[in-house]
Amino acid sequence: SQQIQFADDMQEFTKFPTKTGRRSLSRSISQSSTDSYSSAASYTDSSDDEVSPREKQQTNSKGSSNFCVKNIKQAEFGRREIEIAEQDMSALISLRKRAQGEKPLAGAKIVGCTHITAQTAVSGCLSGGPGLGHQLFHGEEISLSLQNGRRHGAPVLAGVAVFAWKGESEDDFWWCIDRCVNVDGWQANMILDDGGDLTHWVYKKYPSVFKKIRGIVEESVTGVHRLYQLSKAGKLCVPAMNVNDSVTKQKFDNLYCCRESILDGLKRTTDVMFGGKQVVVCGYGEVGKGCCAALKALGAIVYVTEIDPICALQACMDGFRVVKLSEVIRQVDVVITCTGNKNVVTREHLDRMKNSCIVCNMGHSNTEIDVTSLRMPELTWERVRSQVDHVIWPDGKRVVLLAEGRLLNLSCSTVPTFVLSITATTQALALIELYNAPEGRYKQDVYLLPKKMDEYVASLHLPSFDAHLTELTDDQAKYLGLNKNGPFKPNYY
Repeated sequence: SQQIQFADDMQEFTKFPTKTGRRSLSRSISQSSTDSYSSAASYTDSSDDEVSPREKQQTNSKGSSNFCVKNIKQAEFGRREIEIAEQDMSALISLRKRAQGEKPLAGAKIVGCTHITAQTAVSGCLSGGPGLGHQLFHGEEISLSLQNGRRHGAPVLAGVAVFAWKGESEDDFWWCIDRCVNVDGWQANMILDDGGDLTHWVYKKYPSVFKKIRGIVEESVTGVHRLYQLSKAGKLCVPAMNVNDSVTKQKFDNLYCCRESILDGLKRTTDVMFGGKQVVVCGYGEVGKGCCAALKALGAIVYVTEIDPICALQACMDGFRVVKLSEVIRQVDVVITCTGNKNVVTREHLDRMKNSCIVCNMGHSNTEIDVTSLRMPELTWERVRSQVDHVIWPDGKRVVLLAEGRLLNLSCSTVPTFVLSITATTQALALIELYNAPEGRYKQDVYLLPKKMDEYVASLHLPSFDAHLTELTDDQAKYLGLNKNGPFKPNYY
């Protein structure tokens, strides 16, 4: 039987923020987050929301109870959404078919922590896994999108052990992670992570398991920071692949995905009209660039804050005014954070915002907005709809806080399937590369995916656009000092 482990959401690390917030909720909030304001509610038995999945006895069609989801009866709805997602993930399916004969991950036992969506179910980490030969044990972090509540059962039926559900508490989150790592008769030898929570848990709680891991694949800014921390301290005893800085992750998932999902998340939660609105975007990395481009196209007046002079200059050249947040905080209608840092929007900023200002986060972790400072006796919280809170000041001023500061697109909307296909294909190749690498190729350090593989991922997705690449002549290749078949980008690109 094949299994994967994707652990759920949250954690603390000494220096860098965790992805806790975007995935797990406090117990009091998790209850209110089940308010049904979406079409998904029609598929949900409200009585099930009153009982923790940890207290339920559920069995799938194969008689297995080695999973924990909110409602296994919703699996058929999840299967249909997976089938829809497959239509726009042809490259990932193509990779899966090419690898089925060789089974490059035969013998791999992968434990992972990533969002559960229909798209990740298509990826090699879930329903695609058996075709590559590896075992999956899945205790994943949950995407809090309203639409995701009925997806969780399908991977369970596909033979994947899933420990995850919408509205987890922090305790639930760690319980799910531990259920994936601490398994009788099964020990992971590969880690697939998104934020570093799972890696840190295994490192701290199961050091003997950590030492036997053959490779770690990490796809987020926060998780990569954590890996570099371990490496710098000499505590990283296994090779790790930094997928976040792969071109096919950073230039596509971070930029193009956020360019579309920022609008989706804001529209679904607030019905806001963007034309003429003043918006400040904190951070002009790839995520910030995508957000700014989308907002500008709809007629918003966009300001940018930056610490990096290079990114700041890019923002200026793209036509955005670079300011300090304190200079515009009184006048803006929307504040969006996407820095990956902490305390970007402080209580002082929140106190100075105008009435009805919308505040949300597009960065990886939930630490960018100081939400803790808003949980004070003098302020009143009013749940308007799922993932939308009004925080009310004593004078009656209201700030609209989305997803309690967690990741907006994964909490309040969806992300484009095609872009997730690119990211998932990159992750799959990174797992294959680390697992099959000859001894000595990768030492106990953090590496980038070879550019040849980055370009292969891109080439797999070009047929979707009926794109036709120009081929270099031998003379042209010699002139440029390149192989005709690539790689065309240097390693530092």
